[in-house]
This record gives sequence, structure tokens and C-alpha cells, in this order.
Amino acid sequence: MPELPEVEGVVRELAPAVEGKIIKKVEFSKTVYDACAAGKQCIVKNLEPSYFEEAMQDMFIKKVTRRSKYIFIDVEKNHQTFKFVNHLGMTGAWFVIHHLDEIHEEKFRKHVHAIFTLDSGELLVFSDIRRFGEMRLLTTLEEHPPLLEMAPEPFADDACLYFLQKCTLPKYQNKPIKEVIMDGHVISGCGNIYATEALFKMGIHPARKVNRISKERKVKLFETIRDILRESIENGGSTISDYRNINGEAGGMQHRLKMYGKKQCSTCGSKTKSMTIGGRTSVYCPHCQH
Repeated sequence: MPELPEVEGVVRELAPAVEGKIIKKVEFSKTVYDACAAGKQCIVKNLEPSYFEEAMQDMFIKKVTRRSKYIFIDVEKNHQTFKFVNHLGMTGAWFVIHHLDEIHEEKFRKHVHAIFTLDSGELLVFSDIRRFGEMRLLTTLEEHPPLLEMAPEPFADDACLYFLQKCTLPKYQNKPIKEVIMDGHVISGCGNIYATEALFKMGIHPARKVNRISKERKVKLFETIRDILRESIENGGSTISDYRNINGEAGGMQHRLKMYGKKQCSTCGSKTKSMTIGGRTSVYCPHCQH
């Protein structure tokens, strides 16, 4: 699942490509319509697909930003502003193209589920292989409360203090540190990949309880997470399987990962182990992490 660096990469390329343009037409795939009608997993969350298509027609794209793992697109029509909120899910990808055959990988071409025709003649295309992505058109963020409950951006001045305060709450005290730092209410945008990397770098076992880590180590852990997220942004994010930027290009951070997905520890050479924490597979070194 794309984490903060991958979403940031998409936003940095998407913004100059679409800001200032007008959405002339929106078309969802038959798969989207059928899924919504059957009450199954559907990428359109708060409107019927046909209403969404109609509402987005003639929207002016003002600004594209990121908040945690979400893409926020500020749009305007008839002097009224809206937020088009997108989550990439596990396999979502955006492309800005003129023709669908410009999407080079067949797996993305086969799973195009939304086409936004722009006044420039370009197509803003959303492809989602597993269809866990989300789209919402909101007048205010209050219409989807979880968006208001996210932790501060990890690069914000108050983010570390916020993290420390959350760690003192009873509901987090006895939880594994890996589960807590992947919680978007505690740290924004840190998922399995970068939580794994940060804990390895700090030598902390992913199952260690929060209340068994000193405040000083928590501060250092937060700083490590922040530094790894920055490093990943600089290297285009991690492409483990399906992450692509809007040009269909893979990231480069996967080549710099030290523990995630590894069979052998890059430090001591020991065979790595894995366990399930917070519903995710956690890989760690039994000798280097305690």
C-alpha cells in the first residue's frame, strides 16, 4: 500500500500537470457501477457514480496537495469550492495521458476505473487493480470525520510532541510499538515499509511494548521515521509491486531498504524472522532488534 512518500511523489507530479485545468467529463467503468449497485467494494464512496460524474463536470482544478496518505484536490464550480479526496488504496495509480494505450503496463490498462477528460484534451486516468482506492467529493472535511482525526504531518514542528503525548494514553501503553507507529492517529503516513525500516535502524523489536521504551528512545525513533520518510521522498518512493508515479515510472527507495522484505539481516547476516503485528507481517532481525 502506498505510504506517505509514494503519495507525495504522485502529488508533486500531478499538481503541475492538472492545476488550472477544467474537468469537462468524468466516466467510471462498468465495474465501478456494478460494484456500487451490488453494495460491494466501490471506489466512489459518498455519491452514486452517476451523481459523481455529473457533479465533477466543469470543475476547475485549483490545487493538488497531500495530507498523510490522502490526495486532496481543491476544485471549484459556480463559485463554490469542494475537496475531491482520493486514497490510492493498495494498487491505485494516476496517469496524465492523451490515449489509454500510453499506459504501458497491461495490468494498469486493464483496470482503468475513472477517466477525467480535461479541457486541455488530456485524460486524467485512475487505475486500480484491486479496487481498494477511494474517491470522495466533499464540501467540507467534516463530512468525513476520519480526515479530521489524522496525526500532524511528521515534518510539522509539533508532530514529535503529539507522538509522545499519544504514547502516554492507556490504549497505546501496552501495544507493540510497530502497531502504534503505523496508526495514522499517532503518526501520519508511516505504514509497514517505513515502520519496519525505522525499527530496524533503531534496533527495536517490533513487538516491544510502548511502555517499555524510554522517552528518549521514542524521540529518536520519531526522528528516524521522519528521516526515512524524507529519504524515500527524495528517492521517488518504494515500488514493491504496483506503485507508479503519473508517468508510469517506479520508485527507487526499494533498493535502499535494509529490512523490509529481507531474508537476511544486512548488519549481522542472520536469518530474519517475521510475525504478524496489527494485521501486517513484520520482518525483523532476532539478533539486532530487542
